[in-house]
Amino acid sequence: MKTLLVDDHALLRETLATVMAQTWPALQVLQAGSLAEACAVCQAHPDLHLVLVDLGLPDAQGLRSLTTLRQHAPQARHVVVSADDRPQTVLAAIDAGAVGFIPKTSEFPVMTAALDRVLQGGVYLPASATAQSTPPADPPLLSPRQLAVLALLVQGQPNKTISRTLDLSASTVKTHLAAVFLRLGVNSRTQAVVAVARLGLRLPS
Repeated sequence: MKTLLVDDHALLRETLATVMAQTWPALQVLQAGSLAEACAVCQAHPDLHLVLVDLGLPDAQGLRSLTTLRQHAPQARHVVVSADDRPQTVLAAIDAGAVGFIPKTSEFPVMTAALDRVLQGGVYLPASATAQSTPPADPPLLSPRQLAVLALLVQGQPNKTISRTLDLSASTVKTHLAAVFLRLGVNSRTQAVVAVARLGLRLPS
């Protein structure tokens, strides 16, 4: 399983890459120090499973790095690792298609636990971003098909892609999404991602 770690701080990048390699020996951790380098890695490795990206790269500030990498590696799950963990920044990253957000201020045990959740198909968000949401107290009962639709929605895939990927009609996808939103108590993709994080749901890859 290939993971791309994108950060211009070489020491942090190397340290996190070492921790990840020791924690998950089967994980192949690739590295890039800029958006340009990251795009080149994406082209060379179309089978990337996970991309961890900072929002303060030297050649791309803010969400541009995330949106660009999602275009170059649309099949991968993208997680932001940033020092700016204000709730508005976290939710903006989720709006842009991230499936997780790990503050750089987190201790390494917290980081590894967050990455473990993401690698298992879950979503990790800092508590500050989920404090205002009120999803159901108990995990909702979702069918395997609804979980598959939710997994693609969380990855930022549009309805047309979900329909094509799961071989479902557009109307069936809308029906599944309506049921999922109802059971999660949400009415948008961003709220759904936050609910998945709070409930600790594991979604199919």
